[in-house]
Amino acid sequence: MDSYLKDGERLDEIGFGGLSIIQKPEEFCYGVDAVLLADFAKLKAGSKAIDLGTGTGIIPLILSYKTVDTELWGVEIQHSSWERSVRTAKLNGLTDRLHFICNDIKNAPDIFGLHTFDAVTTNPPYNGFESGLKNANMAKYISRHVTTATIEDFIAVASKLLRNQGDFYMIHRPSRLVDSFFYARAYSLEPKEIRFVAPKRNKTPNLVLIHCVKNGGSELKILDTLYVYKEKGGYTPELEKIYE
Repeated sequence: MDSYLKDGERLDEIGFGGLSIIQKPEEFCYGVDAVLLADFAKLKAGSKAIDLGTGTGIIPLILSYKTVDTELWGVEIQHSSWERSVRTAKLNGLTDRLHFICNDIKNAPDIFGLHTFDAVTTNPPYNGFESGLKNANMAKYISRHVTTATIEDFIAVASKLLRNQGDFYMIHRPSRLVDSFFYARAYSLEPKEIRFVAPKRNKTPNLVLIHCVKNGGSELKILDTLYVYKEKGGYTPELEKIYE
């Protein structure tokens, strides 16, 4: 496996089916939010899905284990992250199911065509361009801050890529929930389910999982809050189940 690695990289087991991912800690490593989104996204057998802003491809990688006969794509603008996702697919023997392109997500409709996917997932940057301290490492800064595409861009592109009644799954900050709903409806993505995620009980949720349906009916379900950690530390039973 060392032949797949370059300077500063490491190979990490993701905890699903013996799969591993190539990461470079000084640039960016995936977090629990990606795992939660991959669990939240329910893909039908034989469907075609795409992850926008895929980074090193963690969400399609997990979905390759959790789904059956799915065709999984990822779009990433950073060349170094994209190149790692390609090597990750090769070392796991998944090049027949995992496909990654290096491009701006705003170009995806021109590349793939309109209405060509059954599902779209995305874990976009949470911070505004000017919010937070700018990381000296530009790769980390781009992955965490809005620099090349806004939340509206991610939602608009998802709508263009989805077939009628297709599913859109996103994880974001609760503070952006109104914006998420506003843009979703503006682009014919009807919010169907949301689930807040809190660090532990009696703590304010810091993430929200959102499921929309292209041209879906107007009915929203608020699912039970998901708690990440137990009071005395360690993952909750539900998180342990998600991580299997």
